[in-house]
Amino acid sequence: MKKILNIILKIMKWIFITFFVVIVVFLIVRFIGQKINNRTPEGGINEQMYVDINGTKQWISIYGQDKDNPVLLYLHGGPGSSTSPYDYAFTRKWSDVYTVVTWDQRNCGKSYSPDQNDTVLTYDMMMSDGIEMTKYLLDYFGKNKITLLGHSWGTYLGSNLAFQYPEYYECYIGTGQLVDFYQNEITFKEEAVKWVENDETGKKLIEKLTIGDFSMEYYAARNTLMEKYGYDIFADGTDYNLLSTQIFNPYYSFGDFYKYINADFSIYEDFLNSHEFGKFSLLGKTEYQVPFYNINGDRDYQTNYLLAQNYFESLNAPRKKLYIMKNTTHGLLESKSEEFSEILHEIAEIEHQN
Repeated sequence: MKKILNIILKIMKWIFITFFVVIVVFLIVRFIGQKINNRTPEGGINEQMYVDINGTKQWISIYGQDKDNPVLLYLHGGPGSSTSPYDYAFTRKWSDVYTVVTWDQRNCGKSYSPDQNDTVLTYDMMMSDGIEMTKYLLDYFGKNKITLLGHSWGTYLGSNLAFQYPEYYECYIGTGQLVDFYQNEITFKEEAVKWVENDETGKKLIEKLTIGDFSMEYYAARNTLMEKYGYDIFADGTDYNLLSTQIFNPYYSFGDFYKYINADFSIYEDFLNSHEFGKFSLLGKTEYQVPFYNINGDRDYQTNYLLAQNYFESLNAPRKKLYIMKNTTHGLLESKSEEFSEILHEIAEIEHQN
């Protein structure tokens, strides 16, 4: 018995040593990767900070290869779905032509704070946040205008900002463009019925799509339908390693990841079901005073690309151009970041010439 116990103790000892070595190696590799990703380009900028926006601390990162480049503010989707754990992997691909600012909007990502969980989000509040952040960046960089780039919910916010406050923006770029949330969901259900056909499992999911009752159950069914039939945000995979991108994120500590995973998003669920969210609808808002660009995937039914295309054709702007990425869903920033970057460089060249 004593001999068996000694063998067990030796095995446990080597398991512990192996585990300890793996953890140490992981931490060393992570440290080195973070240091590499945290380097500032020569003549460029690499900063992160919290900005006071309407009584809250909201986090931004700033990265660019040339401080004299135009400033681009990236508006993530959701609402409330910060991409800061990994978005530097695709936003830095634009950093040779733009100084890119990524922003974790109020009470999400690195801007999350439990003491804001009782906040009632409104149209005016979110628009005010956008303008305050814009003014901060204009002052910080000494610029007269900046470029807006929104994805998904970020296109709702970005389009409204560009429409209502054109004096602050050089141009607007929308990707995964949302036009009208209610109409979008009606169209989604119509499309999903076509995918499902006679699939009984799919039919049961369709029954859970009650338009107007946008609960967690609704979104769970919606997301399952997209995954099941190949239209979800990561249906095309990613053209970079998402796990290693997060491990080597220069802006995130383990505490930040813990806070990100355990954040309470109920205020955003309430926002989506509110009349206030409906105020962001772009229906009837077609006269823009800034150049308007759209980059959409032709398999994007999360924000229906056909609705976006019809809206684009109806609007007037000093310049406008529509890009449709082939065989691409809503996750075009992750799945085809290189192709997206090429389009963005083309837009930057167009704006530079004008």
